[in-house]
Amino acid sequence: MSVLRKTSRRLADGREIVYFDDTPDVPERTAVDSRDLPEVTAASEIRRDPLTDEWVAMAAHRQTRTYKPPADLCPLCPSSPGTPSEVPESDYDVVVFENRFPSFSQGVDDPGEGTVDGAGIVPSAPGRGRCEVVCFTSDHTGSFGRLAPERVRTVVDVWADRTAALSELDGVRQVFPFENRGEEIGVTLSHPHGQIYGYPFVTPRTERMLATAEAYRDRYGRHVLGDVLAAERASGERVVAEGEHWTAFVPPAARWPVQVQVVPHRQVADLTELTEAERDDFARVYLQVLGRCDGLYGKPLPYVAGWYQAPQGTDRNLSWLHLELLSVLRSADKLKYLAGSESGMAVWINDATPEQIARRLRAVGDVDHGTGAAG
Repeated sequence: MSVLRKTSRRLADGREIVYFDDTPDVPERTAVDSRDLPEVTAASEIRRDPLTDEWVAMAAHRQTRTYKPPADLCPLCPSSPGTPSEVPESDYDVVVFENRFPSFSQGVDDPGEGTVDGAGIVPSAPGRGRCEVVCFTSDHTGSFGRLAPERVRTVVDVWADRTAALSELDGVRQVFPFENRGEEIGVTLSHPHGQIYGYPFVTPRTERMLATAEAYRDRYGRHVLGDVLAAERASGERVVAEGEHWTAFVPPAARWPVQVQVVPHRQVADLTELTEAERDDFARVYLQVLGRCDGLYGKPLPYVAGWYQAPQGTDRNLSWLHLELLSVLRSADKLKYLAGSESGMAVWINDATPEQIARRLRAVGDVDHGTGAAG
């Protein structure tokens, strides 16, 4: 593993940009952002739904964010003469910068906690947090699944670095690194990238998972995900890929047409606690998963992939880090829509069994990451 060099700079509007270089002998990152940018303004607010007790974010300023630009004007590509972008340098390995259109920001006005209309029914608060963009490669036509294992290993280190950094920020309660891929998911920038959200609250799904883990521990004295992992490894029926430190499997109650959980064999609370060997092994296992996903229908699979981590400063003993990948594509040319039952009642109906999903993914075989071809 090459030494990772980290360089923090500022963009023209004051946002932070951080370069992570794993290529040896890369020149110092000194390029200056030449754009004339207006000051970033974020008016994020969070409100707690009194019927479900869940926080909802309001970020109307995001309506003006960049939408499907042509490839030669991609804001995530390196800058070139006459075409400045979000990345001032002419090339990069991995780069992270503050989102220009953030859902949560450290810069929001802070009128303090209150209620909507002062009626005392709907709690409200500033959307104080942080949102970052992570560019996995400078290659506009690439994808995460075609990265070399060494670059995936760098990205894991970057995720861990940003998890630690965002966890220290004012108001951040939970850090969520994720990748949206494909127009079917709603992606508006095709350059290979992900995002990292520093939420000002513990997300509803995390609250539910922690409550379930606590109840299971109180009853059985063990972690529920640890028992699920052991059962999946013993059965093998839904396992998609496995390494020394990680196992990827279709969850036995999968909701989505394609859904895979990638789980470490050791309980850790977040990415910062992973060992060097665990980070290396994740790169190998996850690339197998992505290769099989892309081979499933013979075309790039649209997906959402995100990390479930412990909230900041609480419930770390109830958390078991894992990544979950899901896709809305239920066949090569059909999407799963979240209609009445799913959207209205949160009752999921899957058109395939988890066992069928796993068999299809295993049938794809492994991928040669030198060529990107399935073997």
